[in-house]
Amino acid sequence: MATTLTPVLSRTWDTERPWTLESYRASGGYDALRTALATDPADLVQMVKDSGLRGRGGAGFPTGMKWGFLPAPDGGPRYLVVNADESEPGTCKDIPLMMASPHQLLEGVIITSYAIGCHHAFIYLRGEVVHVYRRLLQAVQEAYDAGLLGSDVAGSGFQLDVTVHAGAGAYICGEETALLDSLEGRRGQPRLKPPFPAVEGLYARPTVVNNVESIASVPSIVQYGSDWFRSMGTERSTGYGLFSLSGHVRNPGQYEAPLGITLRELLEMAGGIREGHELKFWTPGGSSTPLFTAEHLDVPLDYESVGAAGSMLGTRALQIFDDSVCVVRAITRWAEFYKHESCGKCTPCREGTYWLVQILQRIEAGRGTQEDLDTLLDVCDNILGRAFCALGDGATSTITSGLQYFREEFEAHLSGGCPFDPAKAALFEYASGSVSGAGTVGA
Repeated sequence: MATTLTPVLSRTWDTERPWTLESYRASGGYDALRTALATDPADLVQMVKDSGLRGRGGAGFPTGMKWGFLPAPDGGPRYLVVNADESEPGTCKDIPLMMASPHQLLEGVIITSYAIGCHHAFIYLRGEVVHVYRRLLQAVQEAYDAGLLGSDVAGSGFQLDVTVHAGAGAYICGEETALLDSLEGRRGQPRLKPPFPAVEGLYARPTVVNNVESIASVPSIVQYGSDWFRSMGTERSTGYGLFSLSGHVRNPGQYEAPLGITLRELLEMAGGIREGHELKFWTPGGSSTPLFTAEHLDVPLDYESVGAAGSMLGTRALQIFDDSVCVVRAITRWAEFYKHESCGKCTPCREGTYWLVQILQRIEAGRGTQEDLDTLLDVCDNILGRAFCALGDGATSTITSGLQYFREEFEAHLSGGCPFDPAKAALFEYASGSVSGAGTVGA
């Protein structure tokens, strides 16, 4: 299995003005669209199925299978919605992709829309990233001006309009049904399923909801074939993906590689842990996935292997923490995030995240008891699998795994407070009195 970097999505990121239509076309952009428009839509769906592409937004559901769930056409509209509401702590792959290569996403949107019979697609973007919003709007306008969108896409007779929608900044809107409610102008809260979006999604019509990276991967599959895509990755986790390394590494950033690569290999490419320190713990898929430690350095980063080791591949947001970091402090900051972002629709998440934060803050301050550690696990057990959506489950992941691997560190906080100096965990120097400053890892 090849474990070298495979720049596909990131291939043009270092070229001059890669976000422009001119630059994208100079590198072969929209060639796959011409191929797709000359192909039967059913064959395109089958091609994506054959490639084994799995959703790159975290769940890893087979993309082509999701497309195939749409019911037979009934004469009414059907929609494609691109989930660009990237907002989980540590997850940072879709935003640089849209900044550097928005036309790659748009080409994927057009091909996907043609394949599923959609004539109006939506890109739902996190509202705070105004610079990305402007860049997407510019790319969409370029595509309209060039005849790649509108009533006659590339002279094929296919009609497609694309709307870029900026959300109001709620993490819950990354959940696909909450996103649909928000897109319809309602408060972003998860819907009861079934019915699933494929049957009744946006405006109660058949809808496909896919992540940015999933849709942006479609042009390369059309251009080079499903066998080419399957030649990378593993048997059940095919292809390539963006691995986002952040935290205590010498060279943080995006590393595009085949699924199945290990953190040990990625760390070597990233220059290793910062000098004078050792790896303590890390997240394989963002802050909603159970923690890994140094003993997991050689776990292949594919859906099956990471799952078998007790975590989830998620969005491949590899947050790296060295031995200077207090695991209780990091977990508490994550718990505070999930408490703040809980939509409040269901009791386990609304009440449970509140109590998790109260207990963790008490432990971090040195006022906790041994009973608090058992209560943490009990509250997590009452949230896991009982919340309306995955936000509640994600809120428990780092707590239960943190207690599994670092219970002694939790116990050390019970008398005397935190034994760690937050300033030593910072990537940048700052005044000792501002321990909640921007430089603190996990703040």
